[in-house]
Order: sequence, then structure tokens, then C-alpha cells
Amino acid sequence: MHAIWNQYPEIKQELEAVIDLMDKNAYCKDKVIENSIKELVHTSGKMLRPGFSIIASKFGNYESERTQVLAAILEMFHMATLVHDDVIDEAKLRRGRETIQSKYGKNYAVYIGDYLFCICFKLLAQTASLHSIQMDSKAMSRICLGEVEQLNSRFDQTATVKDYLKRISGKTAELFALSLYLGAAESECNKNMSRLFWNIGYNIGMAFQIIDDVLDYTSVNEVLGKESNHDVKEGVYTLPLIYALEKKPQVLVDLLSKESYTNEDVELVKHLVFKYEGVEKARVLAKKYTAKAFKLIAKLPDNQYKEMLKEITALMLDREY
Repeated sequence: MHAIWNQYPEIKQELEAVIDLMDKNAYCKDKVIENSIKELVHTSGKMLRPGFSIIASKFGNYESERTQVLAAILEMFHMATLVHDDVIDEAKLRRGRETIQSKYGKNYAVYIGDYLFCICFKLLAQTASLHSIQMDSKAMSRICLGEVEQLNSRFDQTATVKDYLKRISGKTAELFALSLYLGAAESECNKNMSRLFWNIGYNIGMAFQIIDDVLDYTSVNEVLGKESNHDVKEGVYTLPLIYALEKKPQVLVDLLSKESYTNEDVELVKHLVFKYEGVEKARVLAKKYTAKAFKLIAKLPDNQYKEMLKEITALMLDREY
């Protein structure tokens, strides 16, 4: 369990129950798949999405068992997208550990991701309301489309800030929004409050992804827990690079037009992104989304969970990994 939850023992206890639930539902006749999923379950990252879902549920008629199942669904869906991402990106590291695709091969990784989706839908059908199932389905479609848009935009030097924001709104912000929304809606919060939680999650997710993309330029592998500058190598142009390209520096345009990049090329790209203020401008935009998230959180009813959400949001949006 990530240290972020140590100061919130009530939520930490709930998340431990979520981990046990995911472990229990990882059963599969194929033991490579089962053991791989169990490994993912017990090496989870910050558990932010299930944590947010639990916190939002505290604003309504809280039911522990129901909330834990929904939290498990959200985390396992997130895991599935990461497994598939690593296949597409041919990533070797995730959270400081060897990725599933690197360890077992791409074929098994695809099936492991698919099996995680199957578990999600099985639990969803048993637990959630029809409305939430519909919201989940729409959100999952938008997340998948965000990934497809990222794939289609590889090595595209004409990609705009608007294109990037559209991509990450599906790829990342959607699941943060869904996590807070489901927690509220399934605990019978009214429509206005549930929608407020959706908007809070959306802005948190936008800021989170921009910060993540900035860290790809400012951190090293050991801190990130994954390969830094991997996006550039794969032709994924994130916000810092897009901002730098807006100034159309010929040296950067020529560098990115090469058929393949050496490590020296990647380091030069990184230098140029800093030189042309791509990182600085991306940080400014992340702060705008962060400020909007806090402004929306301020509209929630005053209680200990509102303060908890503010504190955790502050921690996750001021990070080095």
C-alpha cells in the first residue's frame, strides 16, 4: 500500500479490502494469467482511483461492500489499460518492475489485459445500477478512443495543444472523473453532487496527466519507475514537446524528422524542449487545471472527507513520480 494512505487509516483499511477482493477475483484456470494478475494486484501504484471512489461514496449513503466492489472494478480496469499500453509501447518497466509484456510476451499480456476487462464487467453486472453500467460503458469507450487517438497521432509534428487535451481527456481524465462520479452516484448522492464529483475528477485527471508528461522530461528512470523520455522514442508528442514545436525551431523539426533516434538525439530533444519553454508552459497549464479542481472541491459539503480529498489532491499534483 502506498504511503499516501498511511495518514488516512479508514480509507487505507477499505483499500486493503479492495486488494483482497481483486486477489480473490483473479482466479483463472490458466495459472500464468492468474499469477500475473495477482502480481499486479499486490504491486498496485497509489490506488488513487479506488481511493477517490471510496471518498466520494462517504458523501452519500455509504455501503462498504458495494463501494469496495466498485473500487476494485475501477482499479482492475486501470490495470487492464496499463497492460495493453505497455504492449503497444513495448515498455520494459512499470512502477519500477518488469512489465507483463516484457516478462511473459505480448500474446500473454494481451490476454491478461482482456481477462482483467472480463472480471470488471462480471463484477459490474453483479453490483452497479443500470445507469452506472451505462456510464461505465461510455467512459470505457472514451478511454479506448483516447488511446487510439494517441496511436494515430504518433510522430505527428502538426499535433496541437487542443489535440493533446482531447487525447488525455479520454486517456486519463475520464477514469478519474468516473471514479469520483461512481462513488457518489452509487451511494445515492443527488445528480448535482454526482456531476460535481465528475468535474472534480476530470480536472484532477487533466492536471495529473500533464504533470506525468512533464516528469518524462524532468525525472530519471529510478525516480519515475519507468523509462524516462520513452514517449519521444515512440513518437508520442506530449504537451511540453507540442509547446516547444509551436515556436517552430528548425533544429527540433529536423531532429524529429529523422527515421530513428539515438540516445543522444533524445537528450537533445529534451534540451530543446526546455530551451523553448515547453516544460514551463506545460506546468502553467497543469496549475490551471489544479486550481479549477480545488475551486470545485470547495463547493462540496464541509466534512472530513472534503478535507481529505483536498489533501490527497494536493499531494498527487505536487510530485516527482
